[in-house]
Amino acid sequence: MPVGVFVVDADGQPFYTNQTAQNIFGKGIIAETTPEKIPEIYQLYLAGTEKFYPYEQQPIFKALKGENARVDNMEIRQGEKIIPVEVSASPIFDDNGKLIYAIATFQDITERKKAEAERIQFTKQLELKNTELSKLNQSYSRFVPKQFLRFLGHESIVDVSLGESVQKKMSILFSDIRSFTTLSETMNLGENFKFINSYLSRMEPLITANYGFIDKYIGDAIMALFGRCPDDAVQAALGMLLELNKYNILRKGYNKSPIKIGIGINTGSLMLGTVGGINRMDTTVISDAVNLASRLQDLTKVYGASLIISQHTFFQLKDYTKYNYRFLGQVQVKGKKDAVSLFEFFDADPPELIEFKTQTKTLFEQGVISYYSQQKEQATEIFQRIISLNNQDKAVYFYLEEEGRRKKE
Repeated sequence: MPVGVFVVDADGQPFYTNQTAQNIFGKGIIAETTPEKIPEIYQLYLAGTEKFYPYEQQPIFKALKGENARVDNMEIRQGEKIIPVEVSASPIFDDNGKLIYAIATFQDITERKKAEAERIQFTKQLELKNTELSKLNQSYSRFVPKQFLRFLGHESIVDVSLGESVQKKMSILFSDIRSFTTLSETMNLGENFKFINSYLSRMEPLITANYGFIDKYIGDAIMALFGRCPDDAVQAALGMLLELNKYNILRKGYNKSPIKIGIGINTGSLMLGTVGGINRMDTTVISDAVNLASRLQDLTKVYGASLIISQHTFFQLKDYTKYNYRFLGQVQVKGKKDAVSLFEFFDADPPELIEFKTQTKTLFEQGVISYYSQQKEQATEIFQRIISLNNQDKAVYFYLEEEGRRKKE
């Protein structure tokens, strides 16, 4: 039999062993043995220790008490040889229900233990590899956003192939520091990097907190994508502007000049994918929607606005009435027949400017509509009325200057 059999009588004296058991023990029945000496006589050890297996914990002892038992943490030693065994024991009763024997079966589980050890080692190695891969992915996610990979259907950068792409409807946010070239000329190269990283580290959390991710940094500029809803992009932009206000207070404490940024947001269909060659690959986003978002950011300089969003974003907001905004004008997109309407969101402006723009919103929008309706004189009159109330509205000056240029032409 491939299983060793060891039988003791009701007093715990060895009664019978088969050949397999004798091979495992390295000996047969030892007469006049007390039950307590069985572990020592047959060299039964608690696995992985130098302790004899406690007799009261052995299945054969429990079987003598009328119980069924099984263990797999026993080792039988023959000199230098160690044999791990699985032991099961059961009581045997006579017809009157009196216990007369206890029978134990032994099975050499060397191969099973070896397989378990190999499995544990394999699992540890796999966990180590997974940990290393996780660290690798975390490192790469600082260069290639996880969200970008997931849009492509991957969790790891190592799975991405050249030329993969996917079409998504998203909101695109572009931000840029005003007059950065002039600002950078006042700093050396080290100070430039320190400044940019200080600024960007304050902007990034506002984007990720609003379910967006940064597609790329372009010097001091940020391009971010939002796939959940346009409101996320607007909330991120307003958060960035409010954080900038705090940053400028900090800069003032160090006698540094305040900085201004412009943000443009557009919503539309775009292609996310990978481009490059065999040895150098990069992720990119391609779409007219991206180009328009970039142009809106440029227009913030023209209109003196901090945040401009397109009609494509504006009309998809869940509730645009909760924001402070005004219709700013229109822009003709290259290659497109219809002009795009622009909206300025000014919730992050200084309180006095928010109040002024709110009070003159209706008047300003009437002037803009008159301007695009070719009622130039009426528009000029309206804008001049606004200037008389407040001479800090750059968007008004833009329209007055445009009208002045038109008359000269």
